[in-house]
Amino acid sequence: MKMMYGMLMALAPATLYALYAYRLEALLLILTGVISAVAAEALFQKLTGRKITVTDGSAAITGLLLSLAVSVSTPLYALAVSAAFGIIAGKQLLGGLGKNLFNPALFGRLFYLFVFPDSILPWKLPVPWREAVDTTAAATPLEALRETGETSPEILNMFLGRIPGTLGEISALMLLIGAAFLIYKGYVRWRIPASIFATVLVVSAIAGQNPLFHFFAGSLMLGGFFMATDPMTSPRFPKGQVVFGIGIGLIIMAMRFWGWQTPGVYEFTEGTTFAILTMNLFVPYLNSKFRPARK
Repeated sequence: MKMMYGMLMALAPATLYALYAYRLEALLLILTGVISAVAAEALFQKLTGRKITVTDGSAAITGLLLSLAVSVSTPLYALAVSAAFGIIAGKQLLGGLGKNLFNPALFGRLFYLFVFPDSILPWKLPVPWREAVDTTAAATPLEALRETGETSPEILNMFLGRIPGTLGEISALMLLIGAAFLIYKGYVRWRIPASIFATVLVVSAIAGQNPLFHFFAGSLMLGGFFMATDPMTSPRFPKGQVVFGIGIGLIIMAMRFWGWQTPGVYEFTEGTTFAILTMNLFVPYLNSKFRPARK
């Protein structure tokens, strides 16, 4: 429970920045995500006669992470349904906390991406910078990369949070502050984000693209620090954690280079959700493969 509430504290900088960037829209989305996740868990446990465990903070984290991983254009009902789906189908039906194979927040986001893909758009610039460019909607850096091949001009804006994107991914600085807290407190398996980021930086450099752009772009930092490191759905042993991270990094870069199109709706240029969920499937094998031999 201590680690759960530590995670909420680590997400505070990105959450506060989202509130600054998108004001009431962000507040309503965050409240909807957290309340829906907590309510879905409590209701499911009540109906199935299980002990109600929402005070452990895990459902609140799921709701908050999912809220930070959606566009500000997302309808509240779409987020509420996705949060409930992530909690029930991705966690409770599999036995509850500690028995789930997939990260529940990402399971909910996958549901959201396929059931409500058109609700992602339009991407909106943070409120403080809309007047400076005389527009509300804009392409995300990864969409701009796909269209123009340009990776340089956006880096400072990506670091400070002057770009469109999901609520929690727009400011790399806020995510780094939260990640530093997690690492300092020992709440994350540091080898996982380290191997993810190293893979992304190496692959982008080999491809002749700006590594810093890819480091700051999209949901990489939000997913790498706060989702891939979920202790319930990531490998327990060091070598397995490194393989897990490398796999995530490779899938992310493959999606960024090629992606795929939902016909008539939306082209997915970001692969963090798909990468982490795919590697979640291999966690039991990685735990078995890299379990230290008994002496």
